[in-house]
Amino acid sequence: MKIRDVMTRKPEVVRPQATIQDAARKMDELNVGALPVCDGERLLGMITDRDITVRATSAGKAPADCRVEEVMTAEVDWCYEDDSVADAAEKMSKRQIRRLPIVDRDKRLVGIVALGDLATDLDKPKKVAATLEKISEPSRPDRAGRSEAAD
Repeated sequence: MKIRDVMTRKPEVVRPQATIQDAARKMDELNVGALPVCDGERLLGMITDRDITVRATSAGKAPADCRVEEVMTAEVDWCYEDDSVADAAEKMSKRQIRRLPIVDRDKRLVGIVALGDLATDLDKPKKVAATLEKISEPSRPDRAGRSEAAD
């Protein structure tokens, strides 16, 4: 099964110049915990509710003044829309991420896949369970500001 068969097409995005207050409001309205950050159709990163809390609020940044680009995760993994569900699951497992942007061959954002979307690949329930287990493993902090999977 290809990732395009299970992804959410045309996901809502936020611009890098938007405030984190705008991003949080959009997350609340959509009932999601992450938004792709795009300049037009070009994927620049992802911002999560955790980015807003940990990178902005804990640093005392004002939600109405702090820009998404200041706290977003810029190094983002993604898959092509014609990659397999198994490839996406593997990538999500390795990076311990619950959402993965999907791009076309011109590298334009065309969708997003969440952990729950992988459950639709019913031929491989053990693979979905293994992916969930790896994503959910506790992480230990890396003092350089990134998270590293526990041994």
